[in-house]
Amino acid sequence: MCLLLTRQLLLVVRRMFKRHRSLASERRRELISPRATRSILKDDMRNFHFLSQFILSAGPLKSTSAVKHTKTTHFEIEILDAQTKKQICIVDKVTQKSTIHDVKQKFHKACPQWYPSRVGLQLERGGPFLKDNLTVQSVAASSIVTLYFTDLGQQVSWTTVFLAEYTGPLLIYLLFYLRIPYIYDMKESSRRLCHPVVHLACFCHCIHYIRYLLETLFVHKVSSGHTSLKILLKSCAFYWGFTSWIAYYINHPRYTPPSFGYRQVAVSAINFLICEAGNHFINVVLAHPSHTGNNACFPSPNYNPFTWMFFLVSCPNYTYEIGSWISFTIMTQTLPVGIFTLLMSIQMSLWAQKKHKIYLKKFNSYMHRKSAMIPFILKN
Repeated sequence: MCLLLTRQLLLVVRRMFKRHRSLASERRRELISPRATRSILKDDMRNFHFLSQFILSAGPLKSTSAVKHTKTTHFEIEILDAQTKKQICIVDKVTQKSTIHDVKQKFHKACPQWYPSRVGLQLERGGPFLKDNLTVQSVAASSIVTLYFTDLGQQVSWTTVFLAEYTGPLLIYLLFYLRIPYIYDMKESSRRLCHPVVHLACFCHCIHYIRYLLETLFVHKVSSGHTSLKILLKSCAFYWGFTSWIAYYINHPRYTPPSFGYRQVAVSAINFLICEAGNHFINVVLAHPSHTGNNACFPSPNYNPFTWMFFLVSCPNYTYEIGSWISFTIMTQTLPVGIFTLLMSIQMSLWAQKKHKIYLKKFNSYMHRKSAMIPFILKN
């Protein structure tokens, strides 16, 4: 379009210039032939008018915009075996915004025998495993990155771990409570009636693990990561084994009730239900969206009296959990429950102290809370 307009403009200007020269020579003859001069002027004006209309109809001239070429940096990732230092594969064309999870996906395409959740990548041998949400640019010192691969073994999701841990005890206890054959002597079981505390203990035990299952599915924000199959087997062996031991003694035909009778059972049962309710409300507060993220604040107690335990301890969910098992121990008065309660108390105190130190570093307004799990005892 631009070339066509230029050519038309040059032709008109050239023609007008020739006419101008002819007019200069013919002005002398103006008196002789005035009609010829008028016709020439009319032709020039007509041509100029045609050119202006043509330019206006063509619209404004658009300047060609320069094409911007953005240079994208790509990384080349060399993956070595962490034990032998032999090269396994090279993952190329990795962009800056790619994450470690994307690298694992490409590594899985190159080596299908290792699916992403089974792959552990390290910047150096013996170092920590890189998290999936890290970008390649954040760990890269140059365009060529070397990572060390470790086979993490068979993996399972954390949701599967928790559901397996809690479903097993629920079903196992019911099997002993029903006194199925080949567990107890059938004649003795039919001759001896169950004490009311046996029924109450079954109810409390079922309430405890049903709450666990429902909170795992609907309350807790379980990590989307994975863990090894060995951890699942160890956890199931611990919970399932202790449940079998506990249920065998409580539901045995020769089980003897607590020493102080119904008063001991009633008080401990009420305390058990209070601790279960407190544990649930604390877990709801901890799972609230306002207490998560980078700008999170330490969970504060609200109008619910069960949340007021936050005034005294850092991890009230562990406090209520231990309270439930102590109450269950007093209610049933059996040695297996006492041993299980002792082991759980030791483990949860370690978890509570670890979280307590994290809270002290993260929240400045948290310094006045001095206990980790037990009020006025496990101080920092």
